[in-house]
Amino acid sequence: MDYQHLAKQIDALCHGEKDTIALMATVACEVHAAHPLANWTGFYRVTGPEMLKIGPYQGGHGCLVIPFSRGVCGAAARTGQPQIVPDVEAFPGHIACSSSTKSELVLPVWNGAGVLLGVFDLDSDTPAAFDDADAKALGAILADTFREAV
Repeated sequence: MDYQHLAKQIDALCHGEKDTIALMATVACEVHAAHPLANWTGFYRVTGPEMLKIGPYQGGHGCLVIPFSRGVCGAAARTGQPQIVPDVEAFPGHIACSSSTKSELVLPVWNGAGVLLGVFDLDSDTPAAFDDADAKALGAILADTFREAV
């Protein structure tokens, strides 16, 4: 996966944009098209206390609402830490939005003021599709893209 090229492409498309939804839609589209193992790529937005709701995404349907207390997305929002899950069946409290999902990577998304905007979720029908290198590269892209988001 060529993350340098992806970062440049997303920066060119999003440069100067501050609208969170517009940024999320563009990032979801570009990452989904670029990552060979992603079959669902998208965002869950913080919409209330301890609550995530689906945002822009690519792929099949997703869960509409996820509390911080449940699932991989909830764990990323609750802890503020990336969640790399090579086998979703082994993750306590995993929410099966799609029965085809075998592995997942979820990253918290903050703006430059340190406000948690939501989480970025990549699902794959391939076990162990994502690793620490994916988390670091995508985390850097998200930090750059959303630093001025409102």
